[in-house]
Amino acid sequence: MTGSIMVPQGGPEEEVTVPDHQGEATDAGGTRRYDLAVIGLGYVGMPLAKEACASGLRVVGVDVDPAKIESLNAGRSYIDDLTDADLDAMLGSGFTATADDSVIARSEAVVICVPTPLDEDHRPDLSAVRGASAAVARNLTSGSLVVLESTTWPGTTDEVVRPILEQSGLKAGADFHLAFSPERIDPGNPKFGLSNTPKVVGGYTDTCRDRASAFYARFVERVVPVSGTREAEMAKLLENTYRHVNIALVNEMAIFCDELGIDLWEAIEAAATKPFGFQKFLPGPGVGGHCIPVDPSYLSYTVRKLGYPFRFVELAQEINERMPSYVVNRVQRLLNRERKAVNGSRVLLLGVTYKPDIADERETPAVPVARVLRELGAELVFADPYVSSWAVDGVPVPREEDLAVAVESADVTVLLQQHAAFDLSVVEDRARLVLDTRGVLAEAVHIERL
Repeated sequence: MTGSIMVPQGGPEEEVTVPDHQGEATDAGGTRRYDLAVIGLGYVGMPLAKEACASGLRVVGVDVDPAKIESLNAGRSYIDDLTDADLDAMLGSGFTATADDSVIARSEAVVICVPTPLDEDHRPDLSAVRGASAAVARNLTSGSLVVLESTTWPGTTDEVVRPILEQSGLKAGADFHLAFSPERIDPGNPKFGLSNTPKVVGGYTDTCRDRASAFYARFVERVVPVSGTREAEMAKLLENTYRHVNIALVNEMAIFCDELGIDLWEAIEAAATKPFGFQKFLPGPGVGGHCIPVDPSYLSYTVRKLGYPFRFVELAQEINERMPSYVVNRVQRLLNRERKAVNGSRVLLLGVTYKPDIADERETPAVPVARVLRELGAELVFADPYVSSWAVDGVPVPREEDLAVAVESADVTVLLQQHAAFDLSVVEDRARLVLDTRGVLAEAVHIERL
């Protein structure tokens, strides 16, 4: 694949390589060389490795988790967007996974795709980024390209990653190339993947940016250069903060529209008929995944360092985080209508992943919903075609295999995620009481929408 931007690569002259009998590139001493080393083999790193392999690049993956390495090298994928067949093709092209970070020294480009979670105080936790950067520094060679893709606060590439890399004795912009390119992976999206989603790239210097842009153009259709790493870092936070704030808006509207007797779902669909100036967002039981619950806090952290709060983000966080409790309140109301208490009632949770039709449970709002229901004495069960076992705070929740039996035996069913595998007509026809947090069920006496 040839991307829409092609710029000359800067840096020192690259070492001459010669192919061996399997087509693998080696240096003059016979040591294998790689075009790309991906550090962090999760939901971001593996799609990147997949597209790079498909474009003909020689790729190696580095991770600290032995289970991941064993699984990948055995051809078993644990990523929703990467099938075993995809992985077989990657392995056939020469891809391998390893915990040995010395392979970085034999790689022309290194992309860091490690997690950037929040700590218990909702502050950025960059321990994985620092660890990955230290591994790169130990193996950094002149002329290499290093790119950070992990979402973080503006200034991280320059203020955190660069000093660690320069402990190698090499200087960014002079001896090696440094850039930031935010990941835009949307797990389970059938339309947009890594190759056809525009790639934002910001470099420590213009030459760094150009080198990184040329690299990504080898397997991404469109590269979007920006003036620096901070602009690229901010772009990612802006994207997700925009979604976070608008989700909070409709979540709060769902609460007061219920009290006003207004069908917000119908109002949203009506507003969405406007062909300009409006984008549809839907309420739900809370926000989940690897971006929306986390990334805005990175931006809030950055603003607070200036001495004042980022009130939009913090208010949105407060609204979205209280939605699981509101869901439980609505469950209580439904049961009260039937003269039942939550204590002792059998509550079925339908769909415990954070998105439909994937197995990803990261930051799923199903957890806080389940936690509060359990505290109130509910007998919890769940049904999810993508989750074989599920525990909340270390305590297993029984899994229901048969949807019809599950909804018929539950005092109340809470639809948290609308997996396509769920036969919604079964829920509508056989459930006793239903709280539909996704607005996908037909309205009826026994069904309430959030």
